Amino acid sequence: MLKAVALFALLACGVALAEEPMVITEKGKDRFETEFAPGGRLQLEVQSGDVRISGSDSNKISIHYEGKNGNDIGNVEVHCKKLGRNAVLEISRGPRHEFQIWIEVPRETELHVRMPFGALEIARVRGSKDVEIHAGQLTMEIGDPKDYAQIEASVMTGALNSNVLGISKGGLFRSYKKDGPGKYKLYAHVGSGEIDLQ
Repeated sequence: MLKAVALFALLACGVALAEEPMVITEKGKDRFETEFAPGGRLQLEVQSGDVRISGSDSNKISIHYEGKNGNDIGNVEVHCKKLGRNAVLEISRGPRHEFQIWIEVPRETELHVRMPFGALEIARVRGSKDVEIHAGQLTMEIGDPKDYAQIEASVMTGALNSNVLGISKGGLFRSYKKDGPGKYKLYAHVGSGEIDLQ
């Protein structure tokens, strides 16, 4: 009986240790890279700037950023917490103006992105997407609309355009919602600015 109890305790401890998140923090470097399996969920909290997210055949998250001046990136901080197939990644403390960020993720990735202000472009990423910008320009390549079970996009003030969905709206409180046969979900919202779904 005691052996069984001891074995159960060891197994429980092993499970607890396996579920401990991996935390990585880097500061003042112009690049960041970490392993990330395709099909995982990536939650991005990105500071204001000019941000490009693209899918690649690599099983990694790779980030490169630069400011107008070489020393502008000295305070940039990347904080990443990984648990299983999922990760939460924050980019902060970069310059307020003329700050460019390039992010590569596995082509099959579920994206959850939040950004205060700026221009955000997402291309060649296959999976569910949940994206919000307080103010700015969101350009997103969505692929075949039939891949989605639900598509929902809205702007409080600005423009909502998509050639693939056949929509072009401008003004206040513009929105679009449609259900489909696919398995992914798409949610895109900009408070003030423009959404372009391609």
